[in-house]
Amino acid sequence: MSDPLFTDATGISTGPVSQLVEMGGPVMMVLLAIAVAGIVTFVYLMLYGAFFAPRFTAKLKNAIKFWQQKPGREVPGQLQRSAGRYTRLNPLHHLVVNTMSARLNGTDAQQIRESVAKDAHDALEPFEAPLKIIEVIAALAPLLGLLGTVMGMMEAFSAMAATEGRANASQLSGGIYEALTTTAAGLVIAIPFAALAAWIEFRLRRIQKTINSALVTVLSVPEAALSDHETADDTTPDAESAKAPRPFADYSGTEHRGRLANATG
Repeated sequence: MSDPLFTDATGISTGPVSQLVEMGGPVMMVLLAIAVAGIVTFVYLMLYGAFFAPRFTAKLKNAIKFWQQKPGREVPGQLQRSAGRYTRLNPLHHLVVNTMSARLNGTDAQQIRESVAKDAHDALEPFEAPLKIIEVIAALAPLLGLLGTVMGMMEAFSAMAATEGRANASQLSGGIYEALTTTAAGLVIAIPFAALAAWIEFRLRRIQKTINSALVTVLSVPEAALSDHETADDTTPDAESAKAPRPFADYSGTEHRGRLANATG
């Protein structure tokens, strides 16, 4: 025997979602649709970020420290050789390697900065659209809920007017209760998505700050240091041993630190 609470007048069993749609009308259907779209967007963003978000790994930190001590070709070469499949998905890894290689090749500093700024923007651009979708859902949900309430109130008072003022209080309160359901649903959807949007934006700002800090550290090495190390590698008797890759983890010096600034200058 079916539960009467979940059975309509035709004897067909209905669930909570059907009851919400029946109480809120078409506006409730729109609210449920944008809630599902928001959840799917957030899951996609988390999965995409787990693989393609820029990550400042320990290997990159050690490589940049080694680069500050001895800015030679062995640093980007060692990074490329030691990169695994998961590391190759890290945009920051490619940004650091490309910036080091461009500096060693004598590329113009302004051209390097413009290229770095474009590549950094491209690395973060895939996260902007999902964030915007979540922000729009957080802003639209309470407005849609208010629209549903207004429409429900209009329907309730229209029914009362049709009875020439003879509607009792229970009929009016029932109509208002159903109308307010959409407002409650809109707030229930908007609050968590607003919190998620703020958290995602905070994470993106931290990632951008990390990218800028890492790239500015690479760019802050003087040209003279690059020239000195290149000359030393070419002229010293131990050139072959100097060119041999050294583990980045062996370097622990802290006298050189990157300045926190924007990579575009």
